[in-house]
Formats: sequence, structure tokens, C-alpha cells
Amino acid sequence: MSLEIEHISKTYGSRRVLNDVSFSLHSGEIVGFLGPNGAGKSTLMKIITGYVTPDSGTVRVSGITSGPDSLEAKQLIGYLPEHNPLYLDMYVREYLDFAADFYQVKNKRQRIEEMIARTGLTPESHKKIGQLSKGYRQRVGLAQALIHDPQVLILDEPTTGLDPNQLIEIRQLIAEVGKEKTVLFSTHIMQEVQALCERVVIINHGNIVVDSPVDTIAARMGDGFTFELQFAQPTDIDTIKRLVDGKITYVNQTAPDTFQIEASDDIRQALFRNAADAGLTIITLHKVEHTMEELFKQFTKA
Repeated sequence: MSLEIEHISKTYGSRRVLNDVSFSLHSGEIVGFLGPNGAGKSTLMKIITGYVTPDSGTVRVSGITSGPDSLEAKQLIGYLPEHNPLYLDMYVREYLDFAADFYQVKNKRQRIEEMIARTGLTPESHKKIGQLSKGYRQRVGLAQALIHDPQVLILDEPTTGLDPNQLIEIRQLIAEVGKEKTVLFSTHIMQEVQALCERVVIINHGNIVVDSPVDTIAARMGDGFTFELQFAQPTDIDTIKRLVDGKITYVNQTAPDTFQIEASDDIRQALFRNAADAGLTIITLHKVEHTMEELFKQFTKA
């Protein structure tokens, strides 16, 4: 395991922010870390990186226990916080030089130029950070997080403020980095999760409520199926229910000839066959896939 989080709990005053949180990440894995505001995401990320001490539990990075005094573990972690802290009066190269010295990076000049190129900073690299757009400041933060070639990358809302073209470029960078590192990636943008992550961990009120591969997470919604159905002629709900007796659990009529159906099984073949027998003509029928937004809402209900 590259990153092991074991039974982490944290309380601020009377509020329990994290409640016995445990999960682990492997090398070469990009994991989306989701949750509503106040769920405990940023607190856990700060604990992983050693900025905050948990009340109980342990974090290990490549087998090394992480904490405020664990410089060896911190050396293995790259971190981009949600509110990207930068020295605005420094030039881009000057700041990356400072970060490289902090981590005692070998071949510093070569590494700085490599990070500038990989994060797309080349056109703006001659400027002070305070002169950069928000998107380019995020790139500087990413370059800083990667400058020492860490094994584990912790990214808290890394695509904030990026335009669509920049989003694609940063996605590609994170995907490339994720082939050889462990990436924990927090975001509120569901498309980012679907585009980048193989696995999703969802936290709500300090508890892990989902830890599942992205391509199987929809199964957690239950065993039902949802279909949208349109006929060539008007009909009614009772007639629809009779078409596949016992399989249809809910029908919502949205127009005289259009329905949304929930069923306990994939009833499409039976619908076509039985509708034809009843003298009804189906002109559209498709299965409704649950979106990541719907899944997020389902799993983070109060």
C-alpha cells in the first residue's frame, strides 16, 4: 500500500469532524475524494500531510507513519491545498527554486524547467506569481507539489478557476502522474471524477459512506431500472402497468404519450412485445443512467 489511513478520528470542540475513517490507496491509483462542504475532506487531507494531528488513528505513507514531526513521510507527499498559498511577489522560477531547496531536490535547475513545461507554465514563467491569472496560479501550485517527485499526491480542488482548455491540460497531467504515483483527488466537479478516477471515496458527516470503483458505483443505488418511454398514441398509467405485470414498480406520466418507468428488472424486450400485442406502438425507449451528481446526492443525504 502507498497510503494507509487507519481509524482516523478528529474533533474540534464539540464537533466530531472525522469518525473512525479508514481506507487505503495503491500506487498507480487515482482516487476521487468527494463529500459536501464540512464533511471532513480537507481535515483528513491535512492529517495525511502532517499539518494536523488526529485525535486517534494512524496514517502511513509507503509504510512510514505520517505526522507533524515525520519529515521522512512528508518528503514522500506532494500537496496542493484548496486555497493555494503562494508568495505573490516571487517570480515563477524563483518560487519553484525556493520549493526545490525546501525539499533538497537534486538537479534542481533541470527539475524546475521540467515542471514548468509539464504544467504548461512556459508562456508565463517570466512573470511574478501576483501577475498570473487564477488558473496559472493553480499550475504553479501543481508544479510545487510535484517538484520533489513525491510518491503520493494530495490534490484539494486542483482544477478550481481553470478554463475549459486548461481543465483538459491539467486532467492530462494528473492522469499521466497517476500512472506512477498515488493520487487522492478532491473535487466538487463530478465530470472530473468520471474523467480521471478509477475509484471514488465519499465522506459525509465524517463517515465514509462509499468506497467503490467508479464503474460499479451505480449499483449502490439499488437493483432497480429506470426507463423513459414514448408511444405513438396517448395511453394511461394503468395500461402501462399491465404491460409487464409485477415488474413495474412506479410509473410517472409526463405527457399523454410519454412515461418514466421504474422496474425491478430490464423489461425492454417484454415492453416491446406486450405493447405490440396490445396494439400500442413504442417510438422511443431508453434506459436512464444515473449521473454522478445523482449518486452524490443519494449518498450524502442528511
